[in-house]
Amino acid sequence: MAVSRWTYKLISLFIVALVIALSTALFLKPYLPERNGQVTRAAGEVFLPLPRLEGGMSVEEAIAARKSIRRYRREPLTLSELSQLLWAAQGITHENKRSAPSAGATYPIEVFVFIGNVEGMEPGIYRYDPVRHSLQAVRRGDLRKELQSAALNQDWVGKAAVDIVLVAFYSRTTGYYGSRGRMYVHMEAGHIGQNIYLQATALGLGTVSVGAFDESRVAKIIGTEGVPVYIFPVGRP
Repeated sequence: MAVSRWTYKLISLFIVALVIALSTALFLKPYLPERNGQVTRAAGEVFLPLPRLEGGMSVEEAIAARKSIRRYRREPLTLSELSQLLWAAQGITHENKRSAPSAGATYPIEVFVFIGNVEGMEPGIYRYDPVRHSLQAVRRGDLRKELQSAALNQDWVGKAAVDIVLVAFYSRTTGYYGSRGRMYVHMEAGHIGQNIYLQATALGLGTVSVGAFDESRVAKIIGTEGVPVYIFPVGRP
């Protein structure tokens, strides 16, 4: 009987250790660097390469060089470049804070990406998960032209390698701050937009802020209940 009890205890300890090991691996997986240049995928999710925290251009230089660019070459972005852009927009920086300030840390903005020309990525619409630093597939296929049509046919929207769309969920902030929260949501969108501009500039890429579009059509294309407030086409100038 004693042998059976010890055997049971050993089996139990092994199971507990296995569960802990698997849980740790799942938690750390999004933060592991890209290996051998391959895209890491799992069940419709793409884990992005870790963002770099140092670059070749200073903040002052990026501010001085920042400008709106509407013409792009037909060249793909790398997954590392896309990773850097999304991290600059909404990525985790320290103490679970994000790269752009948010009133009361309510984070009402979600980031969606229309991918058309990124190395190693299938065209489609993806949602960015800041905590896991990953992309979650929303819709398959190249939908940049549909987005262009909803954006009053501005052709730079259709020709950019990617289009970053900021979608607002106002209730996350108005539920805390009341009607004034809508202004805070728009402030946050502006913070995120400037981060995208500066990061694109530092990477040698081009972008332009697009505010003229039919938000109901854009929301329908994405399949979101939120309100699209900004579109940022990004490509190689």
